Amino acid sequence: MAKILVVEDEPKMAFLLEAELNDAGHRTTSVTDGREAVRRVEREHFDIVITDLRMEGVDGLKVLERVKGIDPQTEVVLITAYATAQTAVEAMKKGAYDYIIKPFDIEELKLLVRKIAEKQGLLYENALLQEKARREGLLIGGRSPAMRRVLELIDKVAPTDATVLILGESGTGKELVARRIHHLSPRRERPLVAVHCAMFPENLLESELFGYERGAFTGAMRRKIGHFEYADGGTIFLDEVGELPASVQAKLLRFLQERQFTRLGGVELVQVDVRVIAATNRNLERAVQEGKFREDLYYRLNVFPLELPPLRERRDDIPLLVEHFLRQRSRSSEVVTPEAMELLVQYDWPGNVRELENVIERALILAGDGKITPELLPFGRSKEESSIALPEGGVNLEEVERELILQALRRTGGNKARAARLLGITRRRLYSRMEALGIAEGGRSDDS
Repeated sequence: MAKILVVEDEPKMAFLLEAELNDAGHRTTSVTDGREAVRRVEREHFDIVITDLRMEGVDGLKVLERVKGIDPQTEVVLITAYATAQTAVEAMKKGAYDYIIKPFDIEELKLLVRKIAEKQGLLYENALLQEKARREGLLIGGRSPAMRRVLELIDKVAPTDATVLILGESGTGKELVARRIHHLSPRRERPLVAVHCAMFPENLLESELFGYERGAFTGAMRRKIGHFEYADGGTIFLDEVGELPASVQAKLLRFLQERQFTRLGGVELVQVDVRVIAATNRNLERAVQEGKFREDLYYRLNVFPLELPPLRERRDDIPLLVEHFLRQRSRSSEVVTPEAMELLVQYDWPGNVRELENVIERALILAGDGKITPELLPFGRSKEESSIALPEGGVNLEEVERELILQALRRTGGNKARAARLLGITRRRLYSRMEALGIAEGGRSDDS
């Protein structure tokens, strides 16, 4: 929904435009004089000004000039029955978004207004994302050599237009890296559009990414602009790109090759200037070998790979991250006891940074006004409470782990999700350990 000012010296036309745009869900005001329009813009903000070109006194070009001088963020659309190439050029030089020639279809104007409103919404959202990226910059920083190397690579690739493929486990901060690349790029003033590819059913994903034409399918009553068009001039972030279905893989490949596409149900080629950043926690090379991902698309995406290390490989950064999460919640790092911090540093963090943030939030709730001690961590025990004693002769750690996993699987009747909860790990981690220890899917050891 946009706040709109209509400037039209024919009262009947002004009333009609105001009524139609209000019916479309916008907040619209109309005036019949250019001077009054300028006074209104001086008093209040409008997202869009729609003005007639030829008016007595202050005409449309003067309204355009004054509006842009007062509020450069306001978009101006000119309506004229006397359009010439010279008029169009002059209007664009003064900052007009577009112009419409009389007589026009009111639906054409509504479509243009919706496009402007959606673009402004994305710019606002992008500003919020940039601010969030600045606040959360520490999450992809740190003192560990692994993260310092990642940051060096980000600084090198950000100013370019190269396609970036971000690899890493879930929770390592892939979207934060994408935001940082966009924020450091020349495209920072244009939208960053994030699309989580696994969120959409296969039959909807293509239209979400590339849009569709009216009549493309039952219920397609109007043209829909896709995420690639919204991102024009900016960056599109395709998270979980390994989940793309084959049909969308083909269309994405064509875009990366030719920088153009067709909307679903359309024949017109749409050309946009968009940088692509993709991310996945899947092994795409293996997916290519298994025939689940196009090899040519993989090489188009893998121009500049960035692999994010899991948190267990950057333990030096854990105290900094803990401090950051505490500061976000207005707490001092002194609230964590040294014993609790030692446990936090030694834990393997299968859920990575996201899991660490959740653990800190939970511990703060349990601690109240007190300190975070080992007892408040889901994997922590005090020395006095420890029920596990190390035998004098030592143990085979892999055998102990294998036996605990087998016991958990037997107790849950082979239910992996429940077994993982009993063991205090994620299901993904359980599958990984079962494979490493030679435990078959049915819960039997391959050695038996």
